[in-house]
Amino acid sequence: MTKVIENPILNSPYEQPDRYYEVGPQGPTGEIREGRRPSESFIPIAVSKKGKKGLDQIEIDFDATGERRERNSLINDLRREVFRWRRGGEYSGVTPISRKLLQHWADPNRDNRVLFCQREAAETAIFLTEVAGRHGYTDWRRRLEPENEAHNSGLPRVALKMATGSGKTVVMAMLIAWQTLNKVQSPRDARFSNRFLVVTPGITIRDRLRVLLPEDPENYYDQRDLIPADLKGGLVHTRIAITNYHAFQLKDAKEIQGVARNTRLLLKGDRTEDAFKETPKAMVSRVLRDLGGSGQQQVVVFNDEAHHCYQDRPLSAAGGGEKLSKEEQSANEEARVWFKGLQAVAKHAGIKQIFDLSATPFYLKGSGYNEGYIFPWTVSDFSLMDAIESGIVKVPRTPVDDDADHDQVTYLRLWDFVGDKLPKKALKDKVKDWIPEPELEGALRSLHRSYQKAFEHWETSLQPHGEPPPVFIVVCPNTTVSKLVYEWIAGQEVVEDDEVVAHKRGNLELLSNVVDGKPLARPRTILIDSRAIESGEGLKKDFKQAAAAEIAAFQAEYRRRNPGADVEKITEEELLREVMNTVGKKGRLGEQVRCVVSVSMLTEGWDANTVTHILGIRAFRSQLLCEQVVGRGLRRRSYAVNNEGFFEPEYANVYGIPFQFIPSDKPTKDPLPPKPVQEVGALEGREHLRISFPKLDGYRVEVPDEEIDLDLDSTPMFEVGPNTVPRWVEMQGVVGAGEHDLGEERTYRPQEVAFALAKRILDTQFNTAEDKRPWLFPKLVRFCREWIEQRVKVDEGYSLGHLMTITKAQAEAAEQIWGAIIRYNDRRVRLRPMLNRFDPVGSTEEVYFHTRKATVPTEKSEVSHVTLDGADGNTWEQLLAAELELNLNVAAYVKNDHLGFSIPYVHGGRTHSYVPDFLVRMHRLDGEDFDRILIVEVSGSQKSPGPTQAKATTARDSWCVAVNNHGGLGRWGYVEMTHPLSFQTRLAEAIQLLYGDKPIIGDPDLLDYDAHVRSAGGA
Repeated sequence: MTKVIENPILNSPYEQPDRYYEVGPQGPTGEIREGRRPSESFIPIAVSKKGKKGLDQIEIDFDATGERRERNSLINDLRREVFRWRRGGEYSGVTPISRKLLQHWADPNRDNRVLFCQREAAETAIFLTEVAGRHGYTDWRRRLEPENEAHNSGLPRVALKMATGSGKTVVMAMLIAWQTLNKVQSPRDARFSNRFLVVTPGITIRDRLRVLLPEDPENYYDQRDLIPADLKGGLVHTRIAITNYHAFQLKDAKEIQGVARNTRLLLKGDRTEDAFKETPKAMVSRVLRDLGGSGQQQVVVFNDEAHHCYQDRPLSAAGGGEKLSKEEQSANEEARVWFKGLQAVAKHAGIKQIFDLSATPFYLKGSGYNEGYIFPWTVSDFSLMDAIESGIVKVPRTPVDDDADHDQVTYLRLWDFVGDKLPKKALKDKVKDWIPEPELEGALRSLHRSYQKAFEHWETSLQPHGEPPPVFIVVCPNTTVSKLVYEWIAGQEVVEDDEVVAHKRGNLELLSNVVDGKPLARPRTILIDSRAIESGEGLKKDFKQAAAAEIAAFQAEYRRRNPGADVEKITEEELLREVMNTVGKKGRLGEQVRCVVSVSMLTEGWDANTVTHILGIRAFRSQLLCEQVVGRGLRRRSYAVNNEGFFEPEYANVYGIPFQFIPSDKPTKDPLPPKPVQEVGALEGREHLRISFPKLDGYRVEVPDEEIDLDLDSTPMFEVGPNTVPRWVEMQGVVGAGEHDLGEERTYRPQEVAFALAKRILDTQFNTAEDKRPWLFPKLVRFCREWIEQRVKVDEGYSLGHLMTITKAQAEAAEQIWGAIIRYNDRRVRLRPMLNRFDPVGSTEEVYFHTRKATVPTEKSEVSHVTLDGADGNTWEQLLAAELELNLNVAAYVKNDHLGFSIPYVHGGRTHSYVPDFLVRMHRLDGEDFDRILIVEVSGSQKSPGPTQAKATTARDSWCVAVNNHGGLGRWGYVEMTHPLSFQTRLAEAIQLLYGDKPIIGDPDLLDYDAHVRSAGGA
């Protein structure tokens, strides 16, 4: 007997699920099992309560395939090994870059945590690439390669199965970052690439995936904090092309466009190839043009909604001979275009790896395989049931009983009652006063009553926070039915003699576009032909006529929101696509839409999170289709966790789609209202308060053989004049016009020349493969500048540019400077900083983020607010910020939140990143040309437990020493604030110590500058 389950959420969204509901022959039993739900190839649905109880109930079946529960052994076996590899957080066997990313994603103290399902998908892909077959782990590729040979003609595909709404796009961003940063770090490592092709099934997803482009203002790398601050610079090297699979279709040559079909056939003759069509190679060049020309490294492909891409086989080979519907034939044809396009990319450009992402990576009906047969190259699975039990998606609720005088549940199996009574094609005459079938009208009114409850809750609890209203979606089989249903719900024009004489209100009050006999300026209900909008092929004439009023209203709204814009240049398709894509999104064109009536199913990738009610008026012959349609309404509205760290359950009420996992007749708990969002960032006009800081990967300890100094007394003069290389050249042939080369016209500053000479000396005299000495660079720059000022003679009409453009002259100059460098012994231990190669210096200028934490506005900081750690803020941090504002020696300060400043340290044999609380810049002393900056740690009750001593020791005696020894990064000190009553005294003492170069800046025996310098100063 299926039990009612009050709260289906058993697990944290951020940890591996460790409990799940048992599913029996008649649905979930209510019994909780310990452990991870096994991956199985079936989709359980709720069993009808009607009929002869216990006798004629519909038991769980895998729809048309005849298959029952079948464990996915590859997924389950691989999942266990990835768990073993993940445990402990070491991630053995991967590159340092990969380990840093994996630990960053798994960090439980992140402000913007990564969902476990997202981590698991990315971890599985990384494990297969870097670890499998090594270090004692199974070589899973040997199980994947035969499947790809059999099903994909050898294309290297790996499928990641993730429930709708669980964040596949975030996973793509994680994998792009992983591949790119590793490729930049190790250009010759053949496992990685920084060229990516993202293929989607339609325009909506293609446009939405712009968040994968690092240059996009709303990119996920920044929004979701997917990359540690010190690695972000490497992302500039990524190259991404995003397209929909339609781009794989071979295009007609310009010369043949508009030529009649018969003429074209005549021109083609008996040739098998069409000379007037684009070749596959030319198509690949067009699709990949944003990734660079031929001869580049192989591409990594991401197939989004990858169940649309497969290599079908003839039905006869599968023993089938059933007739396919037009929709099924179309799906197979689309799959062929997609798959053959990838084959062409592999042939002409090369594919390193294909990552398939889908909630339903199953073969479709007519593919030549059993419908619902999981792609055998699927390697990870976070199913819809897993997502529900982790609270990541809404719970779809369907009717399970009613009092109608028959055995079926009417609104669950709605199509069985009305399907044969609805029009199948366009009607010749306009239908006036259409009356829906009783079962359809009953379903519409019943679901509207449920919607009224959600709407009242929105008005009282969510609208005051500026949240958009709940959304009711209706999925129709064709444009004729959609038009009838749309007008019945939203109202229509009354036309006489081709003139609109009145407006008739709709039958569902909250969704009507006509109120008090007048059309609303902002429609509540919209009509969408999603297939036409997605393909970009244009809207049919009858659809445009049906939606004419709606289109006109949105054109007016667009003009209001975009004054001066030429709305005539926006096509109806573009306008409706914008409305559809922004349903439920604040401040956008579709924000206030309450109802969407859709032809066919709403496009995949439609990510409105405000859907609460779904009505299906079409045939649903498979659970695959059920999940795809229901998936349009499963995205959560609230991601606030409760006191137990779990999400509260949210529900979507579903009629007409025979699909459900967990029945519930309990009242839905209100979603937790979101906390107010505060914008935090660097403020214009506060540039004088900017603080810059170095970004370190680690430290290097050396005992150098020699110290260096410069002696120019016996160094000869270096002349730049007419006895060197000519400044200009005139070229002339025996006959014809000549050419005059005026030479390099750019003027070089002495500092630029000094940098170039210092780099040459460092590379040729100090740096070897095993011994890099970047810390010598500032001193060498100083030496070169002194040599230029004292020993270089530049004749009139000549310039120092000669040393930049003539390599031999530069080499001679470098040799002369090297000859003037004096070397002497000094056996002191020296600690040097290892600056990050991608992004060596950060600053407060780059800070910008949104937070729901408590904040305090600032005056002495370039950043607008101090963000307080802890659930309810942090009083100690607030008190210290107030003290910093008042202290006269403090020139500027910043809270270290989203700043990118961290201190690498080692504890327990592992490298960690320590993020102190504040950076404080002092006013400069007279005569000083460098900044003194204090690192402040507030050690209060809000701090999480950890290796506190290792952090403090490393900060003071390693980080500060290494950075201070650099010589060009300012003077740094470190202090801990351990009690608010001593904040004022402790801060004043630390500032005086920093001014005096006392031990607060690190162990004096490890510092390079002399003792008399360290003892100088005073405020």
